[in-house]
Amino acid sequence: MVQNVARVMAELEPEDFHLLSGIEHGMRFSRWVAQGKLPEFSRLDSGSIDYRIDRCMDRELLERKTIQYTGYRLTFEGYDALALRTFAERETIDGVGAPLGVGKESDVYEARSFQPLALKYHREGYTNFRAVQKEREYTADKEHRSWLYTARKAAEREYDALETLYPDVSVPRPVDQNRHAIVMERIDGVELSRAELESQQVVGVCDLVCSEMAAAYDAGYVHADMSEYNVFVASDGVTVFDWPQAVPADHENSRELLRRDVANVLGHFEQKYPRETPDIDREALTEALVDDSFDGIREFAE
Repeated sequence: MVQNVARVMAELEPEDFHLLSGIEHGMRFSRWVAQGKLPEFSRLDSGSIDYRIDRCMDRELLERKTIQYTGYRLTFEGYDALALRTFAERETIDGVGAPLGVGKESDVYEARSFQPLALKYHREGYTNFRAVQKEREYTADKEHRSWLYTARKAAEREYDALETLYPDVSVPRPVDQNRHAIVMERIDGVELSRAELESQQVVGVCDLVCSEMAAAYDAGYVHADMSEYNVFVASDGVTVFDWPQAVPADHENSRELLRRDVANVLGHFEQKYPRETPDIDREALTEALVDDSFDGIREFAE
């Protein structure tokens, strides 16, 4: 876990990071980096390689496998350490706090800084690389692609989306990005899936979520994975988060994906608040979001 990595950062020496960076470079070409290549990739002399390997293995930053050769690769903790060091060198953050959310594709932690921040590590591809490779466009080419590449591209795509959308769309303010990690504004609120809305709040909150989807489309993006699990509800409004799968509004499938987002959002409200949620013409609502003519869900009631 990232908290464990944060604790060992002070124990690591510059040469340890040279080794980790060298293996990161080698993993661009093969899943396991041959030990004989480590002096070339890390620019460390062969006499110190074994010592550095032992230090990093003891801290669970590396994995070893013997196939036709002895090879090494970064663990996610090793990749975490490289990103965390970069953020520290940039003075973006100065420590890692408690976990805010841990899932299959990302881990989010409090980030210690002069302002409330969140540190998000993408985990795509580490245990289910083949499945992610089929689903995500940025892994579609036939070159060798490791989970490092998959996770880094997810972070880059999400950060680019946040930079484009903020502040016109209610998303977390992006602060910094390196490798598979993003530093962003920490958002206070309750996940929509866990929120217990009063009867008179249901339509209003649904309106707010749809308004943010419309604003995002106008700014150039479709979320493409909208659900009750990536919307925060607070007293001052809603915030939409988790954008690594976002697609440009001019993408050939953008309307289909927006239509699915609309169905997911309305489906949540209809299931959890059936009496308060009117029956909505989803196709008409989708078109209104595209045309920037949305003015409340009640006008689309069937």
